[in-house]
Amino acid sequence: MFKKLLIANRGEIAVRIVRACAEMGIRSVAIYTEPDRFALHVKRADEAHFVGEDPLAGYLDPRRIVDLARETGCDAIHPGYGFLSENADFARICEDAGLAFVGPDASVIARMGDKTAARAAMRDAGVPVTPGSDGNLETCAEALALADTIGYPVMLKATSGGGGRGIRRCDTPAQLEQAWERVISEATKAFGSADVFMEKCVVEPHHIEVQILADSVGNVIHLFERDCSIQRRNQKLIEIAPSPQLTPEQRAYVGEMAVRAASAVGYENAGTVEFLVKGNEVYFMEMNTRVQVEHTISEAITGVDIVREQLRIAAGLKLAYRQEDIRHHGYAIQFRINAEDPKNDFLPSFGRITRYYAPGGPGVRTDTAIYTGYTIPPYFDSMCLKLIVWGMSWEETLDRGIRALNDMRLQGVKTTAPYYQEILRHPDFRSGHFDTGFVPGHPELLNYSVKRNPEEVALAIAAAIAAHAGL
Repeated sequence: MFKKLLIANRGEIAVRIVRACAEMGIRSVAIYTEPDRFALHVKRADEAHFVGEDPLAGYLDPRRIVDLARETGCDAIHPGYGFLSENADFARICEDAGLAFVGPDASVIARMGDKTAARAAMRDAGVPVTPGSDGNLETCAEALALADTIGYPVMLKATSGGGGRGIRRCDTPAQLEQAWERVISEATKAFGSADVFMEKCVVEPHHIEVQILADSVGNVIHLFERDCSIQRRNQKLIEIAPSPQLTPEQRAYVGEMAVRAASAVGYENAGTVEFLVKGNEVYFMEMNTRVQVEHTISEAITGVDIVREQLRIAAGLKLAYRQEDIRHHGYAIQFRINAEDPKNDFLPSFGRITRYYAPGGPGVRTDTAIYTGYTIPPYFDSMCLKLIVWGMSWEETLDRGIRALNDMRLQGVKTTAPYYQEILRHPDFRSGHFDTGFVPGHPELLNYSVKRNPEEVALAIAAAIAAHAGL
């Protein structure tokens, strides 16, 4: 097993990895830029190193990170998610430096990061893909001709895209012409590539993803599926495991397809295979070659520590589980508590947290890097914590989610928590009937009122008085 590991990330995922290292007897090394000088991952790691004044540059410089890992005596690097986690060059530089990269091989990252190459690999493996372009599209005229063949609506996507960026739905030829240059521009700025492709738009499907684990000797297992249909503008808000909407036959099928997909490309470590499900139709969408934000709910229903398994696999050990060992129990829901104002078009609400109280009790988990007095910087993602609840039944999990959201106290910034309570109370959600059209289809849920208890009002008045007095 590794003796020392550098975490090439920040925030809650860095804290999550620090905790796994502590349990496994691995020394952890954090990195930070100036806005993160007082961040929790810096406080929790065994040691931390400054990588620059610029908020982002230090987290995005693969050679500097690898050099630091070698200087500090690390034998492995965990990239977390985001930043360099799906950067094939970073994985290759780690390998060249003799450091274990906690993730798949660089060639697999490159292949699955190229959406057209990934679609081709899935077709060859017998995994169903949505109708669309066989490769990258060169001109708008070519895109228009293909759209006429497969039928509108279509999705125009950046080949190297991810995270909901570089994607446009086009319902008409006019919309496709307008979107063409915008997607190319977004793709170039965000991913450094102008390549785009097209696929048929599956209207308001279920967004289903399957967590897989694979070791270096060809063993591949899945940890069942997560339902990520509650999303806004292709950004996930609430995730559920397992999906309350799949039949046992569908669950077995998507699990089998995910394992087949991973095996076909020689995958190693943790990964996620994403599908669109509409009725009895199942289509491969993409593969994420890293740990996912929502890995927590797969852990909750199976009892498997995914980050621990990542480290074991990267160290060359076989999977600790066989497929027949994996069972799912109950339901788990993850809420991405974002520092955003849902009532103001989800405008980011960065600032100082004046009070934070984490909910607890049976079946409640919080993964976060915030604390009372912490200032959420405006340079990074707006997610400030993940609230995870588990229950033996769907109804119990929903009720526990409402209770935990209500228990939580996060003051100083606006968050998405009150909005999530409205979603959990909606009859369609409670009955398990929802798809990717749920959020845009229910704008009335934004008409909630935030209830303040007397203590919160008193604190707000005291803060206002102190500010006025210059204290």
